[in-house]
Order: sequence, then structure tokens, then C-alpha cells
Amino acid sequence: MSQLKGKVALITGGSKGIGYGIAAQLVAQGIHVGITSRSLKSAEEAANILKDNAKDGAKILALEADVRNYDDQVKAVLKLEETFGQLDIVVANAGLGHFGSIEDITIEQWNDVIDTNLTGAFYTLKSSVASLKKSEGYYISISSLAGTNFFAGGTAYNASKFGVTGFTQAAMLDLRQHKVKVSTIMPGSVSTHFNGNEPSDKGAWKIQIEDIGELVVDLLKMNPRTLPSKIEVRPTTPPSK
Repeated sequence: MSQLKGKVALITGGSKGIGYGIAAQLVAQGIHVGITSRSLKSAEEAANILKDNAKDGAKILALEADVRNYDDQVKAVLKLEETFGQLDIVVANAGLGHFGSIEDITIEQWNDVIDTNLTGAFYTLKSSVASLKKSEGYYISISSLAGTNFFAGGTAYNASKFGVTGFTQAAMLDLRQHKVKVSTIMPGSVSTHFNGNEPSDKGAWKIQIEDIGELVVDLLKMNPRTLPSKIEVRPTTPPSK
């Protein structure tokens, strides 16, 4: 029997990509999972598929919530607590990217990236921190190697992911004395639909979404005395340039 059976998790942006991969691995551990999406239909469709992965009675709850809206995040947390009685794990995964030189990036694109990736991570933790203190739970943000390595055309995305990394590490120091564990995962190239990519056999060299899910499970199973607070993860063998 999984040591995680019966725990309750919230994953933002859990209807596809990395969030979906994490949800699939968590329900396979017997964890009840709430997945959010801006589209309730998308969340419900993903939840129906995730049921095939569920073990030990794990349930999946589809939630409509926009991480850019604090009230939406509060409602998602309350719904999970009302449904399952607790909240043990929160994964701030929702994110997007707009790329272009500082001359070309628009005000609207900048705000969209910062509000979703960075403010969204803040709202996700802010709305759930009381619940996590009560359960002595775990908050995990999905940052990026772009949160430590800058690149041309990445002004908005780099700023958001540098911010997520710094925010999460500072929050870790705030919450560790409350026995709340806080980590950020910083993936490199992942095979998802992010930024218009199309997953295919050509991307087999990339990190797969289930790999990030397995990493989250490993963190949750880590001895409570030990905290991997910042984890960089990259493809083992990228193509030669």
C-alpha cells in the first residue's frame, strides 16, 4: 500500500502537459487530486482519462480556476477541503510563454506571462498556506531552467521564472519552521505542447511529463528531515548542435 494513499493534492494547470503528468503519477499513488484549468470542460476531460491511472480509491476533482484570479484559487482550495477534508500537497504548475525581443514583446504579453507564471504561483501558495500549515504539507512550484539561465527573446519568460525560483526559495525559509516543505522543480526541455510544440517521437530525447510526475512522487516520499529545495532537471542526452 502506498504511504501516500489518502493524501489530497491540488495541481494548477493540471489538464495537460506537466501538470497532467504529475496528476497521473499522484493518483497512481492513491492520492486524491484536484486539477484546475481555465476551462472546466478541459479539466473534466482530463479527469475522466486520469481515472484509468487511479489506485487505492483515489478520486479526481475537475475545477475551473484561473491562477491570475486570487478568488478562484481560494475557491479551489475550499472545494478540495470540503470534498476531502484536508489539503496536503499543492503544485503550482500553471504557466505560459510569450517570446520576443524587448522591442517586440507587447505590454499585454508581458502582463500575461508575469500574471500567470509568477503572480499565479504567489496566489496559489497564499490561498493554500493555512491549509498546508494545518496538514504540515508540501508546496511545489514548477519553475524552469529559464529561472536561472537567461536567453535572447526571453525577457518576460525569464523574468517570470527567475521570480518563481526566488519566490519559492524565500517561501521555503518562511515556512520550514511550520513543518511545511517547499521546493521548486526547474525542468529543461519537456515534451509538451508548450509554445506551439507538438510532442512526437522526434522529442523522445526530451524529459517526458511522467518523469516530472515521478520526481514529484520521489519528493513526497523523501524522509521529512530532508528537503531538496531546488531541483534542476534536464535531458540526459540532447541532440548535438
